[in-house]
Amino acid sequence: MQSPNTPKPIETGDTPEITRILARAFGDDPMMLWFFPDEDGRGERLAEWFDVMLTHKYGPLGHCERTDAAAAFWTPPGTAEQHPDEGTLARIDGLLGEHVARLGEMLELVGEAAPQEPHWYLAVLGADPAAQGNGHGAALLLSGLAKADAAGLPVHLESSKQANIGFYERFGFTVRGEIHVPGGGPTLWSMWREARGES
Repeated sequence: MQSPNTPKPIETGDTPEITRILARAFGDDPMMLWFFPDEDGRGERLAEWFDVMLTHKYGPLGHCERTDAAAAFWTPPGTAEQHPDEGTLARIDGLLGEHVARLGEMLELVGEAAPQEPHWYLAVLGADPAAQGNGHGAALLLSGLAKADAAGLPVHLESSKQANIGFYERFGFTVRGEIHVPGGGPTLWSMWREARGES
C-alpha cells in the first residue's frame, strides 16, 4: 500500500483537488496576497489561479507530481516557453482584474534574475496546511531533486516566503539573491542547488 506522501504524477482528474490544496497552501503567501489583496473570495480565485497554472502552463510543459496533500510543478531545461492563448489571458485578466499589471512586473523581474545555465526549475511546491510537517513537501522535493541529479543538473527556485528558506537550505539550496518587487510588492529569494552525483 502506498504511503500518503508517496509522489505520483498528477492526472487530469486530479486537477480540482490539487488546485484546492494549493489554494490552501498559498493562502498566506506574500506573492499571492499581493496578486489577490481582496480577502472576499480569495480562496476561490487562488484555486482558479492554480488551475490555470496546472492546465495551461506546467501541466503540458513540466513535470507535475502530487501526494495526498501536496503538489509540485517543475520544468526541466529546454522547456519551450509557451505564450498563453487568448482564452488563458482572459482568465488571468478576469482573476487579477485591476492588479493584472503586477503579474507582468513580477515576471519581468524574475526573468531578468533567472540563471542562464541549464537547470531544473521548481515553480510551485505547496502542502495543505493541515498536513504540513508530515513529509509531503519533502517527498515531492526529493523526487524532483533526484531527477535533476540523475541528469547532472542544478535546481533553481524563488521562495516568496522568508520562513521557507530554512526548509530549502536543508536540501542543499543557498540564497543567491533577492528580488524586490516595486510598488509595495513582496521580496522573492532566488535559491540555487548544485547537482549532486552518486555518492
